[in-house]
Order: sequence, then structure tokens, then C-alpha cells
Amino acid sequence: MSSTETAPPRWSDQPGPATAEEWISRAREVATILAADVVARDRAAATPYDEVRLLRDAGLVTLLGPPEFGGAGQNWATACRVVREVAVGDGSIGQLLGHHYVWSWAMRLVGTPEQIAEVERLYTTNNYFFGGVVNPRDNELTISDEGETLVFRGKKYFSTGSKISDLTVLEGVLETSGHKLFAIVPSRQDGIVFGDDWDNLGQRLTESGSVEINDVRVPWSAAAGYVDKQFQPSAYGTLHVPALHLVFANFYLGIAQAALRAGASYTRRHTRPWPYGGENKNSGTEELYILDGYGDLQAKLWAAEALTDSAGANLARLLHADRRSVTAEQRGQAAVLVAAAKQRAIDVGLETSTRIYELTGARATASSVGLDIYWRNLRTHSLHDPVAYKRVEVGRYTLLGQLPEPTPYT
Repeated sequence: MSSTETAPPRWSDQPGPATAEEWISRAREVATILAADVVARDRAAATPYDEVRLLRDAGLVTLLGPPEFGGAGQNWATACRVVREVAVGDGSIGQLLGHHYVWSWAMRLVGTPEQIAEVERLYTTNNYFFGGVVNPRDNELTISDEGETLVFRGKKYFSTGSKISDLTVLEGVLETSGHKLFAIVPSRQDGIVFGDDWDNLGQRLTESGSVEINDVRVPWSAAAGYVDKQFQPSAYGTLHVPALHLVFANFYLGIAQAALRAGASYTRRHTRPWPYGGENKNSGTEELYILDGYGDLQAKLWAAEALTDSAGANLARLLHADRRSVTAEQRGQAAVLVAAAKQRAIDVGLETSTRIYELTGARATASSVGLDIYWRNLRTHSLHDPVAYKRVEVGRYTLLGQLPEPTPYT
């Protein structure tokens, strides 16, 4: 039986966490369960129904949900830490949870008060999980205006989590204007057909394959942020990309933490000293180059975590502010910090997941050890968008004082 098939009974017998630290502790419990068979589940690449059920049972799905609907009412700084902790156990599940948080907040970013209340009541009271058929570079999913109804037709070549979700953020291009539009729809319906073709190097349990959309109909009233068929823009509404990229940075750091811990555990148990150094060491833990390596990687990881936490606290203040009070300059400053955090998380994560082999030894490359999962996961998702452009965003701010303009990737 998979360790993720049932949640520990104590979660149903105990009151839910009340503070941010208690929620982070709950996420660590989830990570421990996921870590027990993470390599086997990665190799199997089965659809993660049990893993998502674990997130539900732990209460993490409604972490950001309003208390009046039964949610925890926690803030974004806590949500990011929860994503990081879950990713320590399984990077794929950390990604799924992070995307869920962004998409569960999507209507709050741009929706009307009525749309926000409807969506938050729906997902929080039902403990619903979000997926997303959202890929800015695919424009083959179009939306026809049929009076009071919008009809989505076409294909997205990448999505995340929709197959294991209850609700899907469905994005397309409105034929009459060429503008992007999204609505939240039930995931399980005849008009949404999953390609089941996600077979990539890493993040194998994220269900990120293609989706065909065949005549999915929604009322105009469900078009996020539209009033009388006109979109209502705001600086606050453009925070979705920094929020998403902050989630990325956090699950990258969780994967890097897991890699460092796994490497250190292997070194303590198995790594032998080099016999020709002339110093007659008894254990790999006495080797100076190994101690130096772990010290270097840990210091870099701590620094990346501190930067990411700082960027997260700044963005959380905006996400929880009055929507009308957020300015374009505040949004730009937040985006720069997130860009800096993301690039450092990628660099540190890739270095950590590669160098652990130098610190564990040749026998650690055995498939049964499973250290490959960390590099594969980081390498795969860090290609989501070129990290060079994140460096350029920070460089333009540093050199020219220019803040990044909102785009689907900044």
C-alpha cells in the first residue's frame, strides 16, 4: 500500500492548525509521508490522486480560504513556506500545491466582488483543488462570443494539475478582441480531454501534459474581471505572475533542501574516505573537501531562502492589501525582488543537486539510491522561462532604474 493512500488518523481527531508555524509544521508532516516513497512514485509516474487527497486531508488545500467559508485564512508568506516544505517531500506535489494557491487566488486578483465571493465559497466549503489550462505561449485555444455565452475551443500543449483537480482555470483568446480571458470551470466534463502525454525528465507527477477543449460553454458572468464585456484592469490584477514565480522559487528551494539532506544522509551512512590522502581518515565525514562542500552548499541555500522569504513578505503585503491601493511602482518593485529570488533559487538548486554526487561518491549514482530525482526535477521546471531574462530584469533595475512591465512572464 502506498504511504499516501490515507492520511494519519490524528489529523481527523485533532483540531486544525491555528498559527502560521503550526501550518508549516503540518506541511512538514505531509512532506515526511511523501518522502517515504518519493523515488518509487516518481519512477511509476502514476496520476497523483492519492497525493492530492493527502493535501486535502491535511487541510493545506484551504490554507488561503476565507475563515467564514471554513478556510484557514492564512497569508501568502505562510502559503509559500508550506509549498517549500511540501516540496522537500516531493517536488511535483509542491508544484501542484503552489499552482493551486495561485489559481485559487486568481479571481481575487481580477474578479468582481460577486465573482470572488462565489469562487471562494465554492472551493473552500468543498475543499476543492485547482488545476490550470493556462499557457501564455499557446494561442490555439480560442473563445467565441455567442451573446450571453462564451465557448472555449482548441488546445493547450501544456497545463498543470487539471486532471487531478475539481476546478480548472481555463484561459483562451477572445476572437472579437484578441484579448486573453479566463474563467473557472469544473474539471470533469466531456469538453475537457486530457492528452496524458506528460513524459518529461522531471516533475513527473504534475500532470502537465496537453489538453483539448471541445465546446466548453460558460456565461459571460463567469469571465474573470469583465463587466459588460469590458475588462477592468488594475495594477493589483497583474500580481499573478510575481506570485506564480515566487511559488516556483519556493518549490525549487524545497527540492534543493531535499537534495542536500539526502546527500548528507548518504554521506553519513556510506561515503568512504579517500585512502590515498595520507591522513588516514576513518570516515567520509572527516574528509575536509566533503565538509567544505556541504558547508558551501548550506550557506548558499540559507542565503537563497532568506532572499526568497524577503521577496515573499514584500509580495504578501501587496496581495493582502486593498486592491485599489496597489500601485504600478509597488508591483514593479515586488517583481524585481521575485526575479532575484527565482534566479538564485535556480542557481543554488542546480548546483546543489549536481554537487551532491561529488560529496557522496561513485556508488551514490546507483539508480536504487535515487539522488537523480532532485536534479531532474529542478532542471525540468527551471526551463519554464529563460532565467537569463530574470537576470536582465534585475540588471535593468540596478543599472537603469527600470521596473519590469507586466507581461505573461514578468
